[in-house]
Amino acid sequence: MTGGPLTGVRVIDLTHALAGPYTTMLLADLGADVLKVEPPRGDMARYAGPIPPGSDPAAYGGYFQSVNRGKRSVVLDLKTAEGAAALRALAADADVLVENFTNGVMDRLGLSYESLSAGNPRLVYAAVRGFGDARSGESPYLAWPAFDLVVQAMAGIMSITGTEDGTPIKVGPGIGDIYPGTMLALGISAALYEAQRSGRGQFVDIAMYDAVLALCERIVYQHSYTAAVPRPEGNRHPLLSPFDILPAADGWVAVAAPSDVRWRKLCELIDRPDLANDPALATNDRRVARREEIFDALAEWTRPRSKAEILDRLGGHVPVGAVRDAAEIAADPHVTARDMLVELDHPGTGRTFAVAGQPLKFSRTPARPKHRAPLLDEHGPTVRSRLTTSDMLAAE
Repeated sequence: MTGGPLTGVRVIDLTHALAGPYTTMLLADLGADVLKVEPPRGDMARYAGPIPPGSDPAAYGGYFQSVNRGKRSVVLDLKTAEGAAALRALAADADVLVENFTNGVMDRLGLSYESLSAGNPRLVYAAVRGFGDARSGESPYLAWPAFDLVVQAMAGIMSITGTEDGTPIKVGPGIGDIYPGTMLALGISAALYEAQRSGRGQFVDIAMYDAVLALCERIVYQHSYTAAVPRPEGNRHPLLSPFDILPAADGWVAVAAPSDVRWRKLCELIDRPDLANDPALATNDRRVARREEIFDALAEWTRPRSKAEILDRLGGHVPVGAVRDAAEIAADPHVTARDMLVELDHPGTGRTFAVAGQPLKFSRTPARPKHRAPLLDEHGPTVRSRLTTSDMLAAE
């Protein structure tokens, strides 16, 4: 079996927490050799749970495993001259360096993009921060620290997520970290492709704020075109109907049939020709104006039926899906068929635990985790032994 599409790409990973490690996890899944450079105490995420009973005390929890699988680990103290020289030597032979330090930290350590690219002109240097890097635009929030919750609040997601009474609700997954991390992986891949032609790397910068704003693209054009300020609308869509979460006898189901053809098919399947033939509901715009009436009619049909019954009747005909929890997802044959739960060893337990698989599928170069997450400095002796004295001197 061949490696992933990024096999042969060497990545120096200086990231911690979630946004940056998610970026480099994607690169590792795609075949890149990702060397995680950690401070003496390690990435803070190592100490986050859940930590299974019997786990190696020097290991990590599920959080770290999920976003650091497939990487190697070396400890370098970048605050020391020796550590900085070692990092410079590693960067001189790398294709990519990724960091998510607070703005200005790498500059103060003498390891700025300009400094490292002078020693390796083809280096793609990538950074993800809450509000970006001054090289790309001097944000007034440049020095502000940021977390997922803060970015969700500032960039628009929470302004349109929540109940109709206006109480804002954050999105469950750490999307303020994960989506910027995903976008940065795309930017790195594009910069690598360009470097093949030009022979030159470049600085790739993403602000968490910018990425989440781009994710909220609908509120931008909606406000620009109509001057409206979009607000939370529960589980409904302001421009589409039906587009609802409906009650079932044993939970909830999502039904989305906003096109006129799908709407008529839905009416046929639930034995409501009166709805299909009502001119007042004939177009999506008219249905949006009468969303409450449509919700009540559909809920009348779904409420006494189980999720399985509803899916059996509507599945394959109109867009429908049950609201599922983690246990139900684990039992879903789609998830098995698509290899979307990957079992990885956990040191000290003699067991494997599942992490989310790689949604990118390739016909020739499969992308999936190569191995479990590394112990702190697990690969340090090998890495340091390969850094010769001449390498270190040249890097200083």
